[in-house]
Amino acid sequence: MKNKALFPLLAVLIITSFFINSCKKEDKSNIPNLLTTGVWQLASLQVDHYIGDSRISTDTLNADCDTSQLFTFNKDYTCTYTNYSCKPQPTAKGTWALTNNKLYLSSDITVQDTTAVGKSQPFLEVQIINLGQFSLAFNTGDISAYYSSAQKRTIRRYGFIRQKTTSN
Repeated sequence: MKNKALFPLLAVLIITSFFINSCKKEDKSNIPNLLTTGVWQLASLQVDHYIGDSRISTDTLNADCDTSQLFTFNKDYTCTYTNYSCKPQPTAKGTWALTNNKLYLSSDITVQDTTAVGKSQPFLEVQIINLGQFSLAFNTGDISAYYSSAQKRTIRRYGFIRQKTTSN
């Protein structure tokens, strides 16, 4: 008789645990917080040229630049970039977003650059390589995961360091 009384109790316990575990979990990612804490200053810019996955050459850009290039991400998903391409210019404004897996970032910032067109959106698709408390590195360009062994690719690697602010 005692065993029969335990079956309804066991059923209630199983149903309760099912409902507790099926509740929607909050996204506990720290990546948006790391991006929006402080101002990121460009420290290095490398351009790698590949055929397939073989690197052919590497160029270092802005090595002699004495103008600070600053990338700022705001909590309201807006962002700014100052002095793109080591060229004093008005601050470019746009928005930013992360993919669900937090491995890619996109920003619709339009900047003036040194190309014949004169304007570009260099951060439209960005692969995050490293994001720490004080450093941020990402790749742009031909960052497709699938490419042929004879395909020519150009990848730009931006390296940023977080600047200290009075609120940090």
